[in-house]
Amino acid sequence: MIRPAVPAALALFLAAAWLPALAAESVYTDTKLDTCETLLKPSEEDADMGNAAMKCPGYKGYAFYFNEYDVRQSTYFGYLSREILDGAGETFEVFNHIGGKIEWRLDGKGIPRATILRYTLENVDPRTSDPDPSLYGQVLVVSRVGQPEDMTGCVTAYVDALANRDANEMARKLADEQAPDFPCGREKPVFHGKVGDRISEPVYNFPDARETK
Repeated sequence: MIRPAVPAALALFLAAAWLPALAAESVYTDTKLDTCETLLKPSEEDADMGNAAMKCPGYKGYAFYFNEYDVRQSTYFGYLSREILDGAGETFEVFNHIGGKIEWRLDGKGIPRATILRYTLENVDPRTSDPDPSLYGQVLVVSRVGQPEDMTGCVTAYVDALANRDANEMARKLADEQAPDFPCGREKPVFHGKVGDRISEPVYNFPDARETK
């Protein structure tokens, strides 16, 4: 008995149907501020305080935006609306600084949908009121990457990098599952997992999306 031939296109479709979905992957870029473009010329006072607003090279056309005010830093990624660029500034109450590497989480098509960036929180010694490296905290900040079709990106989650043994995997799971559809301007990011005594309260400054609907 001769079996009927299966058309090649149908065979490929059936084979693809049994393949698992492509897993998200990571790529890394540096946070080299000396390669950034200054967006606003700082006043003399801002320059003395180290305040800055910059657009930096990111990943394949997806920019990395860096802001600093009073030794507190904030970061955003991708294609962003003017409202976000002018009005957003999510950071922490204590002095802080970002790490040297940005982890970009790519979807199955290679599109960056989220980032993970380590912040160091410069906690002070209560006896001296001076920053004490032995008391510093570390937080993995997960962010939604703005896309050309939505122009929306924001911080979506925090993970205490010192209190959670699996902090990196926790952050990647949040980046893959929560960040791409996080309702920026409608919901505030929160800490996930264990929270130790070296974290600082987040500072939330973001345009309220409900006011534009």
